[in-house]
Amino acid sequence: MKKTAIVSCYFQPNYGSMLQALATQMALDKLGKENETVRIDGLNREIRRAKMLYFAGASLTSDILLSKAGMAYARLRRVLLKGTYAQMMRARHQAFDSFKDKWFRLSGQYESRADLARACGEEYDSVLVGSDQLWLPANIAADYYTLSFVPDNVNSIAYATSFGQAKLPRGSERAAARFLPGIRHISVRERSGQKLVARLSGRRVPVVADPTLLFTGEEWLQVQDQKPLAEGEYIFCYFLGSNPAHRGFASRLAEETGCRIIALTHLDEYVRSDEGYADETPWDVGPSEFLNLIRNAAWVCTDSYHCTVFSMLYKKNFFTFRRYMRKTRQSTNSRLDTLLSQCGVEERLLAGDEEIAKCTGMSIDFREVHRRIAQLRRYSWNYLEDALADRKDTDLPEKKRDDAEPAVPES
Repeated sequence: MKKTAIVSCYFQPNYGSMLQALATQMALDKLGKENETVRIDGLNREIRRAKMLYFAGASLTSDILLSKAGMAYARLRRVLLKGTYAQMMRARHQAFDSFKDKWFRLSGQYESRADLARACGEEYDSVLVGSDQLWLPANIAADYYTLSFVPDNVNSIAYATSFGQAKLPRGSERAAARFLPGIRHISVRERSGQKLVARLSGRRVPVVADPTLLFTGEEWLQVQDQKPLAEGEYIFCYFLGSNPAHRGFASRLAEETGCRIIALTHLDEYVRSDEGYADETPWDVGPSEFLNLIRNAAWVCTDSYHCTVFSMLYKKNFFTFRRYMRKTRQSTNSRLDTLLSQCGVEERLLAGDEEIAKCTGMSIDFREVHRRIAQLRRYSWNYLEDALADRKDTDLPEKKRDDAEPAVPES
């Protein structure tokens, strides 16, 4: 019997990326579909070369330039310091590697996209890409997460795949208009992605749950220790962006509540404002420990989509901040807007300058939040089953609005 191949970002040392990739594998296991995740090793050189060519020719905004500069600075520090900082980064990467080796079921190695394309017809009856920001412009240029290598006689599925931004550069739009019609079943994670697909391909596709939301907090206990990693009450901080105001909010929250701050620092890049604001900054934290730290926190402050997801699953008092303060084309804020709107907790999205007493007085009706998540979850499971069975009606009917979201009520 042929298997389903998963094309995902399982290898990236990023908590959300790795957990959503695992959730996709878990979902297919739950549906009884034999599956494996395509190993990236042999393909990576080809993918990276295409990305480098894209970045070399792209007109970058200051947001992206600053991000790339931060990443370069982090690499330079690792090379020059060769001390504590480098050791801590190695500890974090080792934690990710251990999690990856324990939990992912990987394919054999393919040396090129052409090699993978030949194997598709022989080994797989479906190829599924998702979720996360796999259709960012650089990834579209790399032409791997587009599934353009999948033969016409093999079922192709995009599950909860995200463009990562509300607008695409013109070249990326042209490329998307070419690859989108070739994918048999498309679903997206954000309303902005739904509108992009409609405009570029004429297809009305559904918004479905991120794979991590397909499972309850209790089900996620299987990949983490039951015992809390940290004792006592604490504020867990997970910031990927560099905004000092967000750290300042957490510091003021600590003063107000008397809780200490446990923060994961210098994540995607070296961030100067990560220095000095937290009481504890553990480094040997993989995805399992990440979940544990969220689950046992008194408060959570984050600018992360997936940290927000798990905060809701574990009924935490959380505050989410916009990572990008300016409305650039590259801003990834739309995924937070969609998620918080879906769950009816838009007021949890802050700027960082709010009055702490007012914020701590805000309550969350988690019964309603979980009702909405359960409704979206049911719809998403049904969609995924239909797509894997290659049923032809997974796109929304023409009468549905572009921003339709069948699983979630408007109120």
